[in-house]
Amino acid sequence: MPRDRRTRPPLRKSLFVRLLAVSALVAACSVAATAWIAVQTTSGAIRQEQGQNLTADARIYDSLLGYAAGHPTWEGVDSTVRELARQSGRRIALTTEQRRPLADSASRSSPPALPPQASAIVDPLSVDTALSRTADRTGGAADRVDPRAVGPFRLPTAERTALQRAAERNAECLNRVGIAADVVRGPSGRPRVQVVGNDPDRVQDTRCASEDLDTPTTTERKALATLNELADACLKRQNRTGIQLNLDLSWGDGSAPKAAAGVSAAVPVPVPSVRTGEDDRAAASCVDTARREQLGSYVASPALLFIGDEGGTTVPGFDLSPANTAKIAGAAALVLALTVGATVLAGSRLVRPLHALTGAAQRMRDGEDSAPVQVTDDSEIGRLAAAFNDMADHRARLETQRKDMVSDVAHELRTPLSNIRGWLEAAQDGLAEPDPAFIASLHTEAVQLQHIIDDLQDLAAADAGALRLHPEPVRVEDVLAQVAAAHQARAETAGVTLTALPAMADAPSLALWADPVRLRQAIGNLVANAVRHTPSGGRVTVRAYGASSATAPGGEVVVEVADTGSGISAEHLPHVFDRFWRAEKSRSRRTGGSGLGLAIVRKLVEAHGGSASAASVEGKGSVFTLRLPTDAAEAAGTAEAAGTRSPDAGGRYGPDQV
Repeated sequence: MPRDRRTRPPLRKSLFVRLLAVSALVAACSVAATAWIAVQTTSGAIRQEQGQNLTADARIYDSLLGYAAGHPTWEGVDSTVRELARQSGRRIALTTEQRRPLADSASRSSPPALPPQASAIVDPLSVDTALSRTADRTGGAADRVDPRAVGPFRLPTAERTALQRAAERNAECLNRVGIAADVVRGPSGRPRVQVVGNDPDRVQDTRCASEDLDTPTTTERKALATLNELADACLKRQNRTGIQLNLDLSWGDGSAPKAAAGVSAAVPVPVPSVRTGEDDRAAASCVDTARREQLGSYVASPALLFIGDEGGTTVPGFDLSPANTAKIAGAAALVLALTVGATVLAGSRLVRPLHALTGAAQRMRDGEDSAPVQVTDDSEIGRLAAAFNDMADHRARLETQRKDMVSDVAHELRTPLSNIRGWLEAAQDGLAEPDPAFIASLHTEAVQLQHIIDDLQDLAAADAGALRLHPEPVRVEDVLAQVAAAHQARAETAGVTLTALPAMADAPSLALWADPVRLRQAIGNLVANAVRHTPSGGRVTVRAYGASSATAPGGEVVVEVADTGSGISAEHLPHVFDRFWRAEKSRSRRTGGSGLGLAIVRKLVEAHGGSASAASVEGKGSVFTLRLPTDAAEAAGTAEAAGTRSPDAGGRYGPDQV
């Protein structure tokens, strides 16, 4: 029971309770958001059906607005209304502002009543700029007169034909000189030359100008004079000076930039120039008022536009009655209950393996043997359980290795100590004379004991990141020659040929930043190991060469020690760098060494930022490879990433690092 209480946390900290609370909160928020979106969407759809939202019906509004701008009355609009209704599948009705029917697409003799609110007001002199697709042509809110309402500015056939011919000649001339141009006709029938790229400066440099296109016709002068009189009358009522309107409805000298001759920017109904200053604002207002007064008899009167469903009915607004509220609340409660139920099931499946992991971890902490946690699937929890099982297995292996290491250290120290004790006891009992041979035997055993202790000390320093390094520029060829010379006598005694291969004649000198003593120690351990395991008549070869590597952009030096010995089996090869590992299980120092040499090699190479590896074919020999970066910064960074402290600026470790 106590163990179970420790395994299960308090409810307020329980993952299951938190998951349940979060799921319930998410479900509640989701239900509320869904209900809100549903209400908003439904209300929007209803408003669209009622004609209050004309974003999708802008084409209908724009078509009827164009009809009103080009006709003085609504007579004859019935065919246009029916065609628009057929294309859109909607009911379209037009009435006067007094709601007297003008046109209705409903085919019944007694059509359904129209809704109390109109969808829009169709008035070419007061355009709804949010709905009209022609609003951008007039500058938006600055002028709400539909550009298609031209009134007395509409050109008769004769004037339109003459201007069309002049515009075509101008466009042909521009095309001949390499300027792409086309003729565009405005709402009043006046053509203008439109240059591709809209660059009037290029046109001014040509001889294609035509004054006819910039000169008002008789009809335009008459209409412009009438408009000027109406605007001046408005200004006179305000005790302001009159103005002289141009064809583009600008006023005053230089008030508007002139287009290139023949490429007219003048349109009968552009936006008046709105300038800062009280006089200009008054002039702009009077010009706008005069335009509306002048166009009043040329356009249809304002009409109410109604757009509904095809049957002619409208959908009532969304009624959030008590019954509907109860339905929404019931649906929300059902969704919430289902969410909570699903969360309970999912949470139970999620928490169960976590409890098993917690129990296994506590048993491991108490020193008990922990059975592997069962992995049921490949989810995140399953992978966590698999990782925990791997960690437990690794911990068990480390514990076994620790016990074996203690036993190995005791064994390695016992042999020389036993020999020393035996010789000393023999001398004490008078069985041995302390002659030079006696002293030499004791010295040999003491040296072996000191060698083991030094090896263990090096490994401990490397593990703690406190291994002493004194890096300096080193020529690898010199180190190989020194190592070969140091082991030459032992190799000759064993009948083994030891050779240090020189670098290729055209190859650059191999130099790196390393501790020469530690580097000789690492390579010497490999050579000693190779000589020890190569039978008489065999060969040990040491060589070095430069190489490039992704892990060492500055380049690296590769040192290889190859022998023709007995080789290492595939099952033993991964353990050659383990401490106290020997291929011979008899643990004879005479034949197998202490089992620490290769482990020290790996630690020394890693301290230099490099790596050690081995390849072997049983019965044919082995190749041990050291890879060392040539760049000091790369060596320091790699060594620090591997957990080994890098030296200071002087190439040495401080007192706190030793």
